[in-house]
Amino acid sequence: MKYFIGFLIGLLLLSVGFWLGLSSKEGLFDDKITNVFTNVIKEESLDLDQYSIENLTSTEIKSGKIEILEKTQDKEKFSTYLFRFNFNPDPIETYEKSSTGVINIPKDNNKPDIILMIRGYVDQNYFVSGMGTRRSSEYFAQNGYITIAPDYLGYGGSSEESKNIFETRFQTYTTTLSLLKSLEKIKSNSRIISCHSELDSESCDNIKELSSAKDVFLWAHSNGGQIALTALAITGKVYPTVLWAPVTKPFPYSVLYYTDQSDDGGKLIRKELSRLEEYNDVSKFSFTDYLDRISAPIQIYQGTNDDAVPVEWSQTFFSNLKNSYEEREIEQSLDLIIKNRADHNLVPGWEETVEQSLKFFQKY
Repeated sequence: MKYFIGFLIGLLLLSVGFWLGLSSKEGLFDDKITNVFTNVIKEESLDLDQYSIENLTSTEIKSGKIEILEKTQDKEKFSTYLFRFNFNPDPIETYEKSSTGVINIPKDNNKPDIILMIRGYVDQNYFVSGMGTRRSSEYFAQNGYITIAPDYLGYGGSSEESKNIFETRFQTYTTTLSLLKSLEKIKSNSRIISCHSELDSESCDNIKELSSAKDVFLWAHSNGGQIALTALAITGKVYPTVLWAPVTKPFPYSVLYYTDQSDDGGKLIRKELSRLEEYNDVSKFSFTDYLDRISAPIQIYQGTNDDAVPVEWSQTFFSNLKNSYEEREIEQSLDLIIKNRADHNLVPGWEETVEQSLKFFQKY
């Protein structure tokens, strides 16, 4: 029976090859059919080189569009809104997806800076928009900063993520890059941001004040740290960046380290990683191989009682990055602040840590 099935598969592939050959001469295939065939081959081969740091560095990542959907909270000094970000997550193919998220806008809009908030891992079964960044976001907004936190694909009300677990990971990079490009354009291009038709006029007028925003900063926690550092390596920009307990080990060890937390003990991840390595040099996806492209002022906070990110990770990364800065004579601020007895969320000592983070942003 298995030989008969094999024969049928072979015959099918031969037929596809024949008709595909005709299509190049006689136009028998329309673009949609060709794209479906191409996507099947792409998914089967697992060639994701378009997401490598080198290729993303040389690829023009396009901005998307931010639509403010509804007000979810109104406090004395800021208002909270749910937003949708429409963008293209693929560096090669052209299609649109959307990520929801939460944005806090101060009511005293005196040319505020924008802080892009990048969360760490959260179980999709329990996730709600803004989870992982809410407390810090509100603190910064209370002190006059616009904060914007994307949910990322597959979370909240966002579009479905890729069926390939590693493409899903790499598309957090393209989501971040496209959003950064959009935030930079807000000041000069009002079409980047819009109000939903059901949003009240007072809120919409407040949102229009985003065009007066000045600079863009980064704040990231845990796995969000590797997303932020990858974005810094790809763009080469000097966004002032605060990292809380960042994941800084090389890829793919940074993934394998956590596999025992999976329901299947990491079997799926190891299987997919093995397939990924057949077609890709995985070191090309690791920002740790591109420290010479990072030049931003960075402040790192790490707790000694962190059970998710060992303190040695942050110490080693800080030492390596500091050496890179010194070799290149980069004079940007680079600090590692160790918090005794603090856990992965910098508790106890959260209040002091977020206040120190605020002072770092205020320097710039």
